[in-house]
Amino acid sequence: MVTMRDIATRCGVSISAVSLVLNDQHEGRVSAETAERIRQATEELGYLPNLAARGLRTRQTHTLGLLSDGVASVPFSGQMLAGAQSKAWQEGYVLLLVDMAGNPDMEAPAVRSLLQRSVEGLIVAVDYHREVDLPLLPRPVPQVILGGRPRGGHADWVVPDERAGARAATLHLIEAGHRRIAFCNLIAPAFAIAESLRREGYEKALAQAGLCLDESLVVEACEPNASAAREPARRLLGRSDRPTAVFCFSDRLALGFYQAAAELGLDIPRDLSVVGFDNQQNFAENLFPGLTTVQLPHYQMGVSAAEKAIARLRGDGGAGQTGHLVPCPLVVRDSVAPPSARLPKKLTARRGTRAV
Repeated sequence: MVTMRDIATRCGVSISAVSLVLNDQHEGRVSAETAERIRQATEELGYLPNLAARGLRTRQTHTLGLLSDGVASVPFSGQMLAGAQSKAWQEGYVLLLVDMAGNPDMEAPAVRSLLQRSVEGLIVAVDYHREVDLPLLPRPVPQVILGGRPRGGHADWVVPDERAGARAATLHLIEAGHRRIAFCNLIAPAFAIAESLRREGYEKALAQAGLCLDESLVVEACEPNASAAREPARRLLGRSDRPTAVFCFSDRLALGFYQAAAELGLDIPRDLSVVGFDNQQNFAENLFPGLTTVQLPHYQMGVSAAEKAIARLRGDGGAGQTGHLVPCPLVVRDSVAPPSARLPKKLTARRGTRAV
């Protein structure tokens, strides 16, 4: 490895002169001509500063640690990591990532490994909105929870504004002229926070429009997949007073409604308008027709988490720990239309009527 001594020997100057130039502290102490020779020799010899050694002197390594609990292996959540890395790099920080792949036994050694590399701040990223137990740290390090909330600890946190996203989705259906709007929720302990927030957004939009909540139009799926949504979808869509629109907890539950509508001979969006949530890559846009849905802003969440961590390190984070809600924008495609003026036709199940 090329050292400052090598540069000094090449230029016939002292090591201190090289150090002054490389640290931009040479003004008035090293001549402009000598400084230029040192810079040229640095480039020719391929000198790279030892950032670890510099960090020991300055107590600043400009390195953030990111502890990921399975996020790296989930395609659409991986955008959180990309956002955090991009923002860190933009601010002059390097991001060190360790993914636990869902193995809690990895947490302690992973945190220890990151601290041994002198990370200044720690981002803990999770794959869905939930409460998170903070890692135990042997020394004070600013922590930010990305995608979840701290349970019984003190840390900044960044989550999607799911309540506002659900409200926007329902208002979109109301603005299209729908008044009988169903909601297919997901009832699973792991998703309790999202389930509550998305239902609150749905109800808030109805109240804002002066519409009464009809509990008979609220159905539930017990698993986060299309097959779990098909049966409640059949029950709703088989009614003589069926809804003209449905807002679904997720894109995958919305797929269940697409499939049930096809079985019953209903056209989307002519007979039924559908809105999902998540905007999963290579999924919502490839349904036919394309699914109008709500974007989970993973990339921007990652950016915000890195911003919060760096703000803490720079003393700009404010007093106490804070939470930040990242907006969930509506992504409009082709699955919403005004309700049909025709009376509901008698439905008879049929299969293979619509490609999904």
